[in-house]
Amino acid sequence: MKKIEIPETMTVAVLNDYSGADALSVEQRPIPTPGKNEVLVKVAFSPINPSDLATLEGQYGFDDPVPIVPGGEGSGEVIAAGPGVMASYFKGKKVACAGWGIGGGVWSQYVVKNVKGGVLPLNKSLTLEQGAMSIVNPLTASAFISIAKEGGHGSIAMTAAASSLGQMVNRLGRSEGIQIVNVVRRDAQVELLKNQGANIVLNSTEVGFEEALHEACHQNETRLAFDAVAGQLTGQLSKAMPPNSKVIVFSALSRQAIQVSPGTLIFENKAIDSFWLGPYIGKQSIMKTMRLWKRAQQEIKDDLKSEVRKIYPLQEIKEAIRDYRSQMTGGKILLRMS
Repeated sequence: MKKIEIPETMTVAVLNDYSGADALSVEQRPIPTPGKNEVLVKVAFSPINPSDLATLEGQYGFDDPVPIVPGGEGSGEVIAAGPGVMASYFKGKKVACAGWGIGGGVWSQYVVKNVKGGVLPLNKSLTLEQGAMSIVNPLTASAFISIAKEGGHGSIAMTAAASSLGQMVNRLGRSEGIQIVNVVRRDAQVELLKNQGANIVLNSTEVGFEEALHEACHQNETRLAFDAVAGQLTGQLSKAMPPNSKVIVFSALSRQAIQVSPGTLIFENKAIDSFWLGPYIGKQSIMKTMRLWKRAQQEIKDDLKSEVRKIYPLQEIKEAIRDYRSQMTGGKILLRMS
C-alpha cells in the first residue's frame, strides 16, 4: 500500500455553545494520532441530519462541555491505524463513521475512531457520498421494520413520513408487505409519497385529520406508530389507534413535550415508548447488528437510498445548515471535507 502523507493540521467545524448554527466556527486543529484499537479516517462526506440540528441547540442526547465537533455520521478512508489486529484490518478501507464516542463528531477533515463501533466497512460498490448516509437513516429504517415484524404488525403509522427516513420506511414496508399510514404536514409531501407508491398519506394540518387518522388506523388494525414530531401529534396518534397500541417516539421535531391523554394509557392499555439508534444497536447481539448492517449495505442503492440535493464545502457549513432548514424533505445536504 502506498504511503499516505498526513498533514499536521486539519479544518474542523467547532460548536462553541449550544445556541445553534451561529455558534459554529471553522478552525484549524492538529490531526490526532490513533491509539490502540483506533484508526485515523480521512473524512470525505458528512450529511446534515435532524439530530445534528438538535445537537447544535443542546436538544440531543449529549451534553458534552463545549467546544465540541458536531456531525453524527460520515464516510471516508482509513489512512492510519493504531496498535491492534482489528485496527490493522481497517487500514486502507472505505468506512462509514459513527459521529460520537472516541473522536467526537465527524464535521472534520480527519477523525480518530475506535474500531469497536466507531467505524463500519463499506461495500466496495458504494460511493463515499452514499456511504456517508449509510448509518443513521438506513439502520433506523431497518430497525423499525424489524421491530414491526417481530411484534407481528402488518401495519404501522409514521410521522414526518416525507423525510429521507420516512421514504426509506415506506420502501422497506412495501417490500415486506407492511402497510404504512403516513402522516405529513404539506400537500406537496402528500403528492411526493403518493407518486412513490404510498396509498395512505394524511396531512396533519387539514381539517378532519384526526378523524381520517382514526379511520385509517382502525381499518388497517394499526397498533404501532413511529413518531418523529412529539408534542400534540403523539397524543393524536395514540388516540387514533385501537386499544393495546404503542407509539414509539424517536425525535421531537416540534420541540414540544409529548401530550397524551392519561385515559388512553389507563383504560385502553396504550403505551408510549422511545427509540434511540445507538442504545438500540448496543442491546442487539453481534449477529443481529451485522445482519442489519449487511441488509443496509445491500439495499442502500434501492430501498435505503438517500437522494443528495446539494453538496457544500465544510467552510460553508452555516449556509449549508440554512439551506437544509429551508427544505428538509427535498433531498440530503452533504458536507464535503476536502
